Amino acid sequence: MNLRLSFTEYIQSLQEILSRTIVSAGDMVYEDIEVAFVEYIGNLFQVTENGSRIFFVGNGGSAGICTHSANDYTKNGGFRCMSLHDGAVLTCLGNDFGFEHIFAKQLKFHAQQGDALIAISSSGRSADILNAVRQADEIGMFVCTFSGFASDNPLRSMGSLNWYVDSKEYGFVELAHQVLIHCALDRRDMLLESWQR
Repeated sequence: MNLRLSFTEYIQSLQEILSRTIVSAGDMVYEDIEVAFVEYIGNLFQVTENGSRIFFVGNGGSAGICTHSANDYTKNGGFRCMSLHDGAVLTCLGNDFGFEHIFAKQLKFHAQQGDALIAISSSGRSADILNAVRQADEIGMFVCTFSGFASDNPLRSMGSLNWYVDSKEYGFVELAHQVLIHCALDRRDMLLESWQR
C-alpha cells in the first residue's frame, strides 16, 4: 500500500487500526479490550510481586520498542524488566548457535518458572521470536505476544495473552504495538485496581 496520506488521514488510519486490535487467550477472544488490559497488567504485576522478571524480545523496530518499554516499565512502573538486546550477546549467540536461537538461549540461561516474556514481532513469523516463546513455554513463563500482518501468523496463538494488530504496514503495526504497551503502563494504577477486585 502506498501511504500517500495527509497527516490527519494517517492519524485516522492509525486510530482505526488500533480500534480493530484483537486480543485472545487460547480460543477465547476478548470482547472488551479493557478486560484484556486488566489481565495483561495484572499478570505482569503478579510476576514482579513474586520476585520474578519480565523479559522483552523483538527484532528491528520491535527491538527498539522492547528496550524503550523495558526501561519505562522498570523506571515508571516498578516492574522488574530486561530487554534481551545487548549487541555483543546477540552476535555471540548468533555466531555460536544460529540467529534463530539468540533469544531462546538467553532465556534458557537466565529465566525461570514464574517469569514473563513479552514477544513482539510485526509479522509473527520470525524464527528467533517463535523459538523464544517455545523456550519460555518449556520454562513455565507467562507469555504475552504482540503481532500483526496475517491473521494466521503463528505467534498470534502461542502466548497466554495475544495482541494482534490487523494491518500489513510495518509502521502502523509497530506504532500500534508501542501505543498498546505504553497505554497499559500509563494506566497501570487504574487497571490494577480493577484486577485486584
